[in-house]
Amino acid sequence: MHTQPVTDLPDNLTLRQARELYLANNGFSMEEYTKPTVELPIFGKMVKFPNPPSRQRAIAYHDLHHMLTGYGTNWEGEAEISAWELRAGCNTGFLWFINLGGLLVGLFRAPLRTWRAFRRARGQRTLYVDGRDLTAVLDLPIAEVRRQLGIPAGGHGAAAKA
Repeated sequence: MHTQPVTDLPDNLTLRQARELYLANNGFSMEEYTKPTVELPIFGKMVKFPNPPSRQRAIAYHDLHHMLTGYGTNWEGEAEISAWELRAGCNTGFLWFINLGGLLVGLFRAPLRTWRAFRRARGQRTLYVDGRDLTAVLDLPIAEVRRQLGIPAGGHGAAAKA
């Protein structure tokens, strides 16, 4: 996992433009969404895991949530996004499972930040439960999608570091 911030994305960027910056800044690529395996750092070593269709469907939305909320991609940021997604809406068993795992990591690594992320999600919703196809939101400005999902202007990233 990388630690590039995602809070500095201009609100007038479309989600498609923001995704390009996000992927480039974090050393990710869209090809990773559909690879048969994914590598994650575990105790300092890269470990391969299967990348099932349930993850492949979820990861594209998950990455957009990072851009919309401003939560980072380091362990603490992943814990925050997990807490946020749990409260703002998961709609599959896979999402519940993976986000509960992220929440547990957060309770050990950054309990206050994780709890605050959970609290901030009140009244907001994820793209998972919003019901729109990914292509329907990619050409909308970040500010508009935040408004539609109940996420405050500028996201939560700056508040998370406070």
